[in-house]
Amino acid sequence: MNDHEVLPLLDQIGHVVSEAITRARPELAGSDPVVRRSDRADFQSNAALALARRLRVQPADLAADLVADLAPALDPARGPVAAVERSGPGFLNITLAEHAVWAQVAARLASPRLGVGTPERGRRTVIDYSAPNIAKEMHVGHLRTTVIGDSLARVLDLLGAEVVRQNHLGDWGTQFGMLIQYLDEHPEISWRQADLAGDVSAVSALDQLYRSARAAFDADPAFADRSRARVVALQSGEPATLARWAEIVAESEKAFRAVYDRLGVLLTPEDSVGESSYNPVLAATASELVDAGIAVDSAGALVIFSEEVTGPEGAPVPLMLRKRDGGYGYDTTDLATIRHRLRDLKAHRLLYVTDARQALHFRLVFEAARRAGWLTDDAEATHVAYGTVLDRDGRPFRTRAGGAVRLTDLLDAAVARARAVVADRDHGLSPAELDQIAERAGIGAVKYADLSTSRVRDYVFDLDRMVSFTGNTGVYLQYAHTRIRSILRRAGDSHPEVDPELPMEREERALALALDGFGATLIEVSRTLEPHRLCGYLYDLARAFTAFYEVCPVLGSAEPVRGNRLALCQLTARTLSRGLGLLGIAAPERM
Repeated sequence: MNDHEVLPLLDQIGHVVSEAITRARPELAGSDPVVRRSDRADFQSNAALALARRLRVQPADLAADLVADLAPALDPARGPVAAVERSGPGFLNITLAEHAVWAQVAARLASPRLGVGTPERGRRTVIDYSAPNIAKEMHVGHLRTTVIGDSLARVLDLLGAEVVRQNHLGDWGTQFGMLIQYLDEHPEISWRQADLAGDVSAVSALDQLYRSARAAFDADPAFADRSRARVVALQSGEPATLARWAEIVAESEKAFRAVYDRLGVLLTPEDSVGESSYNPVLAATASELVDAGIAVDSAGALVIFSEEVTGPEGAPVPLMLRKRDGGYGYDTTDLATIRHRLRDLKAHRLLYVTDARQALHFRLVFEAARRAGWLTDDAEATHVAYGTVLDRDGRPFRTRAGGAVRLTDLLDAAVARARAVVADRDHGLSPAELDQIAERAGIGAVKYADLSTSRVRDYVFDLDRMVSFTGNTGVYLQYAHTRIRSILRRAGDSHPEVDPELPMEREERALALALDGFGATLIEVSRTLEPHRLCGYLYDLARAFTAFYEVCPVLGSAEPVRGNRLALCQLTARTLSRGLGLLGIAAPERM
């Protein structure tokens, strides 16, 4: 444990039960105590049910032995356990000593990390997320990868991992040959930001120009030939072509930066590693796989036939390394990427946050990396797959014209809706304050709606529900935080003292135990790579606070009760703020 880590009560009780199991049945030493929260007591152990079969005894009898062993050791005045009772077919219902719960509140409040440990320390984790395409606008399809990846990066960083963020930009390929050729043949067209009027961005102009270039490529064989020649010039490093390409990349990254800043995403230009970065090593990567006996010729192409995945007719599925014309595709780029991250960055964990439709691709890439000896038992590679954003009719979220919804338009709509909702309340805010709160609430609403859904599921984009002040929404959690901050401002006491000898109301106990689960929730997120678990925790915490505040007066209570309750308020506010921050969502002081 580090200096600021606080051992959760769940772990403390698990240790107590484990010791009891060892004393009562030495042959079961080291067994899982199977302790969890319970609605019948503070905690419940199901160890007797799990272990009785091994001993060929009745679970109720083993549970009785454990209760008998624990009874002499219980010391409510000093230890964490006040009472243990056998229940049902062999459960142990465990009630905590009140002083232990209050002491836990005080310890977490005193820790700048809220008692959260660093179990990921020393583990280098590369997270690949967002990955927009150069010369194209970010759209709704980039939302999930960006916010899920960013939240995982924040959680793993807090838990001590050495996080390496990677924004794998689509900045190479045939499309750039046709776009650059089109721009050269139409010098009268303005696309640079300095030359554009109104709110049109350079990347928006490039996106439209690419569509024109694509149409010309498909309709005019001569233009297609010139475009292919331009691709060769780009790949060979011809100065004028490379300079035009670099200019397109720079303007696109400015546009991405504006979206990232608005979303509050951690990605920086230094995290961008485009496909072009791996172009110099594609041939060497392919040669290494040939030398390893993994890559083979197939009708003039170089492929890796899977040993694990077969197609509809039973033939092994191929991974394309080099096309018949000698060109390399994204299969090769991704193999070069995983090789670099494992061999050069020396990563222990690789996370690829992309949509579920790429599952087969990554399965093949990971298989090839294992067969090549790059991905060993010392490292882990995971495809962090996610579902689709749907409209209210249950179809993929698109514009009326059938195109992808621009991410900036989606965010603008959310902020406008949030502003209308906040404006309808008795807020007492200036127009500038209202604009600021609407921005935070709207952006937070979009991100929370995405993150609070299990990432493997599709979800419906419903602005009215997202910006609601009630229910499991980001706005509800932001508002809960502002309510607690208002209480603390009125109290004027920034350092409340906790008296561990005070009795606890039921709602105080429930809130304190909910607060104690913060660290365990983050560890669960790091294990499952599912940010919705943190969202669910924060929502339950906010509801526990509401139940506490409704029956436990804070400002009107006399000391020392007032101090203990203010401590609960302060710890709840800090936990909500830190938790929202790990989701990449602002926790405003007023709303």
